[in-house]
Amino acid sequence: MTNDRVAGFVSVEGSRLVNGDGEPFILRGVGLGSWFLPEGNMWKFPEQGDRPRRIERMIEGLIGQEKAAEFWETYYDRYTTEADIRKIAEEGFNSIRIPINARAFIEEGEPVRFKGNNLRRLDLCIEWCRQYHVYAILDLHGAPGGQTGANIDDSENDQSELYTDETYRRMTIELWRQLAERYKDEWIVAGYDLLNEPLPNWNAALNPALMPLYRDIVKAIREVDQKHMIILEGAHWSTDWTVFDEMIDDNTLLQFHKYWNNPDTESIQKYINDRKRWNAPIFMGEGGENNIDWYSGAFRLFEDHEISWNFWTWKKMDTINSPCSVNKPEGWDRLADYLAGGERPSGEEAEQILWAYLDNIAIENCTYHAEVVQSLFRRAPVRIPAIFYGYQGAGIGFQIGARAEQNIGFRVNDGTDIRFVNSDRKIADFQHNGGRPWKLDQRLCVQLAAGDWLAYEFTSGNNSSDEESDETASYGIEIHLRGSEEAVSWSGLKVSLDGWQLDTVQHNNDEWTIVRLEESVVLDAGLHRIVIEAVGGPVQIEWIDIV
Repeated sequence: MTNDRVAGFVSVEGSRLVNGDGEPFILRGVGLGSWFLPEGNMWKFPEQGDRPRRIERMIEGLIGQEKAAEFWETYYDRYTTEADIRKIAEEGFNSIRIPINARAFIEEGEPVRFKGNNLRRLDLCIEWCRQYHVYAILDLHGAPGGQTGANIDDSENDQSELYTDETYRRMTIELWRQLAERYKDEWIVAGYDLLNEPLPNWNAALNPALMPLYRDIVKAIREVDQKHMIILEGAHWSTDWTVFDEMIDDNTLLQFHKYWNNPDTESIQKYINDRKRWNAPIFMGEGGENNIDWYSGAFRLFEDHEISWNFWTWKKMDTINSPCSVNKPEGWDRLADYLAGGERPSGEEAEQILWAYLDNIAIENCTYHAEVVQSLFRRAPVRIPAIFYGYQGAGIGFQIGARAEQNIGFRVNDGTDIRFVNSDRKIADFQHNGGRPWKLDQRLCVQLAAGDWLAYEFTSGNNSSDEESDETASYGIEIHLRGSEEAVSWSGLKVSLDGWQLDTVQHNNDEWTIVRLEESVVLDAGLHRIVIEAVGGPVQIEWIDIV
């Protein structure tokens, strides 16, 4: 596994990142969504409360200007604290991505002047990052005027006015210049993410304005800061890299985002190709909002291709697919209903609900979903869907004797026999389902013929320390399998771990069965590899569970 030691300025060396000691480095991080840019979907609000300015108007209208100001000061203080950064580090993440809303940091209009306490809070967060060895990425999530033209950038008119109003353009350039001046000597800041998800397709007519703006921002940054990495996102939710026409700085990381689609090499091949084309490292800077099975595939995909990654998001309300779930306060739906046109709650009632929310956002009061983090790192105990065998190609991640005659539009180039467990569907579907497990007609398995094998890498122990750990733990291995209807005799699996054969499992019928290997295994902290080889007749596998 690539070194992930947090030490010194992160920088670009050809198509890879290196830390301050020149060691190859992969960012493995989590985003602090909804802190400096509250997003309505993370508050369980309807469209009428889908962005900061709309949420702010509602709160001020219900409880008044003075109490609203008190609410927001408390909110910013509590949503991300030292305890959050400490927990992020303990879980093994080596970086965070901090979304910044310009309106929460600077005054309206020119000259650019910082306001309030959020800059102090950002300084404090960076200090915690230094203390706990977690790199910080500064992400301009909401630029002056809006770089996207949607709720996620706090747009006032759902327009990308950053590119059409020269004042907003100048303010954005100057904001980055001032941030670079402030943090130019701060090594724990990994880089500057200039614009989040600029210009979705419905605003694509403005795409020609993006690279000139990037050039001007980089020029302003380099006037005061020669050290920090520049991070550039493509258009259309960061997925369209055709806007990149040159590498405007030799210390640049290229970023894409990935949600709700196939976790396979084919889906990211264009970014891998551009890594070679531009001789620059690449970064999956935002992805998640799916279920934990999808996480165990998608984030291993990035690891196997040595792509840095950042999970979205650390904390949100009433969730099962983020690490921290903010417990919904009693009466919260009254606020959501009011936003949608329902009855107005009294000021006293609204204040009670909002202050309960402020209590609930502290990490110690959240419901913590350790299984989310286990899946991201594929860290035992963890369940691995069989379809997510290694992504390094034939001979490393898998081996088959003959290509499958049909495919379902997933991992097509491998030629493995991936099929539905029980469905008439023809194409794989990886929609998020609100984070819930896949429905029966979405579930997939792999069929192996005799001699075919699949490999699965996973980790054991906590990766948070810079030092080698001597931690060991005992695990059992369970496999969900069935013999194929095509089998003419018994079928089974030969299972090995880190090159040592563990067991041979026999299964003589076509009923799905959970088989547990007879012996437990003791694992040192670090990376491990299970290989499952079919023996006898064809056998189907749905998942491997390391328990």
